[in-house]
Amino acid sequence: MLSFNVTDWWQFLCAAAGCNIVFWLLAAVAVRQRRSSLSAEAYALSRSQLLLSGFYVFGCAWRSAFPLYDVGRIALVDSWLSSIVLGRTVATIAELSFIAQWALMLHHFAVKAGKPAVRTIALALLPLIALAELSCWYAVLTTANVGQVFEALLWTITGALAVIGMWLLLPVTSGLQRRMLWIWSIVGVTYVAFMIRYDVPMYWSRWLSDGAHPRPFLGLTQGLFDAAARRIVSYRWADWRGEIAWMSLYFSIAVWASISLVSVSIREAHPLKSKPPSFCRKITPRAS
Repeated sequence: MLSFNVTDWWQFLCAAAGCNIVFWLLAAVAVRQRRSSLSAEAYALSRSQLLLSGFYVFGCAWRSAFPLYDVGRIALVDSWLSSIVLGRTVATIAELSFIAQWALMLHHFAVKAGKPAVRTIALALLPLIALAELSCWYAVLTTANVGQVFEALLWTITGALAVIGMWLLLPVTSGLQRRMLWIWSIVGVTYVAFMIRYDVPMYWSRWLSDGAHPRPFLGLTQGLFDAAARRIVSYRWADWRGEIAWMSLYFSIAVWASISLVSVSIREAHPLKSKPPSFCRKITPRAS
């Protein structure tokens, strides 16, 4: 039987996905309208951010319409569009695009501000999440929750590094960029706390359950065919309880953060705080 709570949650995800697509389209219009006023570098940055954000926004919209609990092979919609392999592929593209946005933003500001430490952090983000994606695929194919433990830990480390990078940029930024760095860093700290308090322990407990109640895991090839063909349609709250919190935040706040990176990029300016050259300063005559 349909659970009232789960169907309400699904409707929320679909509504949020529709709003997010509208927000992204507005950002795309803004990029196009400001093209003539942007430098070539700023326009290239905004186009890259818009493209990467598009992958993330539409990927999250797909996953909102066809929610999946991958390891458990649980879906809400009985359709080939709810294939675990298809959903995980969409998620991989979306998540790599999302982290590429943050790496691009941090790298761009680090180069302009002369912050080699931030540049190093920016270069580390994408490889860390690529490793997290491999860990997730291992968990999805084999149904062994140990892969999700490592995935959650890698996302937590990546979030913490991104926050450190933003903090290092704060002293050399001003205006809109400084305000957004504060907002992003606060959201980032909240995200890391959520992962430590909720997500990592959840996957850890599932891993411990695997050990306490041994079961045969699938091989990679066997798991690929299983994930492509098998799904259990369920609206029971008990089946979705562990996924609802992170999916709700991920498909709303994280998507807004992605779109905000586009908005900031089209207002890109030199992040260094600097005084005007001496020949440009107003000279005030001394009183005689």
